[in-house]
Amino acid sequence: MTIEAFFAGGRVDVPGLSRHLDGLDDAARAAATSAMTPGQQARLYEAARGFRALALEHFVPASVAPLTPVIHTGKNSIPIVSHFEKRFCRAAPALASTPERLWGYNQNPPAVQVVSGPGYFVCYAIKAGEVLIDYCELPPGKPDAWPPIRPNSAGLSRFIYNRTKDTMRGVSSHVSIGRAARDGKVMDNWFVLCRRDAT
Repeated sequence: MTIEAFFAGGRVDVPGLSRHLDGLDDAARAAATSAMTPGQQARLYEAARGFRALALEHFVPASVAPLTPVIHTGKNSIPIVSHFEKRFCRAAPALASTPERLWGYNQNPPAVQVVSGPGYFVCYAIKAGEVLIDYCELPPGKPDAWPPIRPNSAGLSRFIYNRTKDTMRGVSSHVSIGRAARDGKVMDNWFVLCRRDAT
Protein backbone atom coordinates (compact mmCIF):
# COMPACT_ATOMS: atom_id res chain seq x y z
CA MET A 1 0.00 0.00 0.00
CA THR A 2 1.26 3.48 -0.87
CA ILE A 3 1.08 6.64 1.24
CA GLU A 4 -1.36 8.16 -1.26
CA ALA A 5 -4.01 5.62 -0.27
CA PHE A 6 -4.32 7.18 3.19
CA PHE A 7 -5.06 10.63 1.73
CA ALA A 8 -7.81 9.54 -0.67
CA GLY A 9 -11.40 10.71 -0.75
CA GLY A 10 -10.88 14.12 0.81
CA ARG A 11 -9.93 12.75 4.21
CA VAL A 12 -6.82 11.51 5.98
CA ASP A 13 -6.94 8.00 7.42
CA VAL A 14 -4.60 8.73 10.32
CA PRO A 15 -5.22 5.43 12.20
CA GLY A 16 -4.58 3.44 9.03
CA LEU A 17 -1.48 5.45 8.20
CA SER A 18 -0.18 4.99 11.73
CA ARG A 19 -0.60 1.21 11.54
CA HIS A 20 0.99 1.13 8.10
CA LEU A 21 4.06 3.09 9.25
CA ASP A 22 4.44 0.94 12.37
CA GLY A 23 4.44 -2.15 10.17
CA LEU A 24 7.36 -1.00 8.02
CA ASP A 25 11.02 -1.56 8.73
CA ASP A 26 13.28 1.37 9.50
CA ALA A 27 14.42 2.13 5.95
CA ALA A 28 10.97 1.70 4.39
CA ARG A 29 9.34 3.90 7.03
CA ALA A 30 11.87 6.69 6.43
CA ALA A 31 11.37 6.41 2.69
CA ALA A 32 7.58 6.54 3.03
CA THR A 33 7.60 9.67 5.16
CA SER A 34 10.20 11.34 2.93
CA ALA A 35 7.85 10.83 -0.01
CA MET A 36 5.04 12.91 1.53
CA THR A 37 4.09 15.95 -0.52
CA PRO A 38 3.63 19.43 0.98
CA GLY A 39 -0.12 19.11 0.60
CA GLN A 40 -0.17 15.76 2.38
CA GLN A 41 1.93 17.18 5.21
CA ALA A 42 -0.46 20.10 5.69
CA ARG A 43 -3.50 17.81 5.72
CA LEU A 44 -1.83 15.32 8.06
CA TYR A 45 -0.93 18.04 10.55
CA GLU A 46 -4.58 19.07 10.89
CA ALA A 47 -5.86 15.49 10.94
CA ALA A 48 -3.35 14.43 13.60
CA ARG A 49 -4.63 16.91 16.19
CA GLY A 50 -5.38 14.89 19.33
CA PHE A 51 -4.73 11.54 17.61
CA ARG A 52 -1.60 10.39 19.45
CA ALA A 53 -0.21 12.16 22.48
CA LEU A 54 3.47 12.99 22.18
CA ALA A 55 6.03 12.95 24.97
CA LEU A 56 9.74 13.67 24.89
CA GLU A 57 10.37 9.91 24.87
CA HIS A 58 9.06 9.85 21.31
CA PHE A 59 12.09 11.87 20.20
CA VAL A 60 14.62 10.29 22.57
CA PRO A 61 13.50 6.95 24.04
CA ALA A 62 13.93 6.50 27.79
CA SER A 63 16.52 3.76 27.23
CA VAL A 64 18.91 6.19 25.49
CA ALA A 65 21.65 7.66 27.69
CA PRO A 66 22.11 11.45 28.05
CA LEU A 67 24.10 13.13 25.26
CA THR A 68 23.51 10.16 22.94
CA PRO A 69 22.19 11.49 19.60
CA VAL A 70 18.94 10.19 18.14
CA ILE A 71 18.41 10.98 14.46
CA HIS A 72 15.06 11.85 12.89
CA THR A 73 14.89 11.95 9.11
CA GLY A 74 12.98 15.03 7.99
CA LYS A 75 11.06 16.16 4.92
CA ASN A 76 9.63 19.67 4.84
CA SER A 77 7.23 21.46 2.53
CA ILE A 78 9.83 23.92 1.24
CA PRO A 79 10.66 23.07 -2.41
CA ILE A 80 14.39 23.82 -2.06
CA VAL A 81 16.47 21.61 0.26
CA SER A 82 13.45 19.75 1.58
CA HIS A 83 15.37 16.78 3.04
CA PHE A 84 17.20 17.18 6.35
CA GLU A 85 17.72 15.60 9.76
CA LYS A 86 16.88 16.77 13.24
CA ARG A 87 19.19 15.32 15.85
CA PHE A 88 18.06 15.16 19.47
CA CYS A 89 19.64 14.15 22.75
CA ARG A 90 18.75 14.09 26.42
CA ALA A 91 20.45 16.82 28.44
CA ALA A 92 23.60 16.20 30.42
CA PRO A 93 22.50 15.49 34.03
CA ALA A 94 24.43 18.46 35.42
CA LEU A 95 22.66 20.80 32.99
CA ALA A 96 19.19 19.21 32.94
CA SER A 97 16.42 21.69 33.62
CA THR A 98 12.88 21.60 34.96
CA PRO A 99 10.63 21.21 33.09
CA GLU A 100 12.63 18.63 31.19
CA ARG A 101 14.10 19.68 27.86
CA LEU A 102 15.80 17.83 25.05
CA TRP A 103 18.59 19.45 23.06
CA GLY A 104 18.89 19.35 19.31
CA TYR A 105 19.98 20.86 16.02
CA ASN A 106 19.33 20.57 12.28
CA GLN A 107 21.73 18.63 10.07
CA ASN A 108 21.62 19.66 6.42
CA PRO A 109 23.87 18.86 3.44
CA PRO A 110 27.30 20.48 4.01
CA ALA A 111 26.85 23.24 1.41
CA VAL A 112 23.53 24.21 3.00
CA GLN A 113 24.80 23.90 6.56
CA VAL A 114 27.49 26.51 5.92
CA VAL A 115 24.80 29.02 4.95
CA SER A 116 21.95 28.03 7.26
CA GLY A 117 23.91 27.26 10.41
CA PRO A 118 23.06 24.34 12.69
CA GLY A 119 19.78 25.76 13.97
CA TYR A 120 20.05 24.69 17.60
CA PHE A 121 16.89 24.31 19.68
CA VAL A 122 15.43 22.92 22.86
CA CYS A 123 12.41 20.63 22.89
CA TYR A 124 9.74 20.30 25.59
CA ALA A 125 6.20 19.08 26.14
CA ILE A 126 3.28 21.51 25.91
CA LYS A 127 -0.49 21.24 26.27
CA ALA A 128 -2.77 18.80 24.45
CA GLY A 129 -0.17 16.06 24.13
CA GLU A 130 2.00 18.12 21.79
CA VAL A 131 5.70 18.94 21.87
CA LEU A 132 7.41 22.22 20.98
CA ILE A 133 10.72 22.57 19.18
CA ASP A 134 11.85 26.00 20.34
CA TYR A 135 14.57 27.89 18.44
CA CYS A 136 14.18 30.89 20.75
CA GLU A 137 16.09 29.01 23.47
CA LEU A 138 19.55 27.57 22.92
CA PRO A 139 20.75 24.46 24.78
CA PRO A 140 23.47 25.07 27.38
CA GLY A 141 25.46 22.08 26.15
CA LYS A 142 25.75 19.45 23.40
CA PRO A 143 27.47 16.19 22.47
CA ASP A 144 31.11 16.73 21.55
CA ALA A 145 30.61 15.65 17.93
CA TRP A 146 27.88 18.20 17.22
CA PRO A 147 28.80 21.52 15.56
CA PRO A 148 29.46 24.62 17.67
CA ILE A 149 26.37 26.30 19.12
CA ARG A 150 25.72 29.71 17.63
CA PRO A 151 22.80 32.12 18.03
CA ASN A 152 19.95 31.66 15.59
CA SER A 153 20.03 35.42 15.10
CA ALA A 154 23.50 35.18 13.52
CA GLY A 155 24.08 35.34 9.79
CA LEU A 156 21.48 33.83 7.49
CA SER A 157 20.14 31.70 10.35
CA ARG A 158 18.00 34.67 11.32
CA PHE A 159 15.88 34.14 8.20
CA ILE A 160 15.45 30.42 8.86
CA TYR A 161 15.38 29.62 12.58
CA ASN A 162 15.29 32.91 14.47
CA ARG A 163 12.16 33.55 16.59
CA THR A 164 10.70 30.25 15.36
CA LYS A 165 8.85 27.50 17.23
CA ASP A 166 7.57 24.22 15.75
CA THR A 167 4.52 22.46 17.15
CA MET A 168 4.74 18.66 16.84
CA ARG A 169 1.88 16.13 16.75
CA GLY A 170 2.11 12.36 16.93
CA VAL A 171 1.36 10.10 13.96
CA SER A 172 2.91 6.72 14.84
CA SER A 173 5.48 5.23 17.20
CA HIS A 174 8.32 6.71 15.09
CA VAL A 175 6.66 9.51 13.09
CA SER A 176 5.56 13.02 13.99
CA ILE A 177 4.27 15.97 11.98
CA GLY A 178 5.05 19.62 12.67
CA ARG A 179 4.18 23.16 11.66
CA ALA A 180 6.39 26.20 12.14
CA ALA A 181 5.41 29.55 13.64
CA ARG A 182 7.41 32.76 13.90
CA ASP A 183 6.62 35.33 16.57
CA GLY A 184 3.47 33.33 17.35
CA LYS A 185 2.13 33.45 13.78
CA VAL A 186 1.80 30.10 12.03
CA MET A 187 3.55 29.78 8.69
CA ASP A 188 2.79 27.68 5.64
CA ASN A 189 5.74 25.47 6.52
CA TRP A 190 5.10 21.86 7.55
CA PHE A 191 7.48 18.93 7.99
CA VAL A 192 7.39 15.26 8.89
CA LEU A 193 9.98 13.55 11.10
CA CYS A 194 10.79 9.86 11.30
CA ARG A 195 12.88 8.56 14.20
CA ARG A 196 15.53 6.17 12.96
CA ASP A 197 16.25 2.94 14.74
CA ALA A 198 19.75 2.71 16.18
CA THR A 199 22.13 0.62 14.08
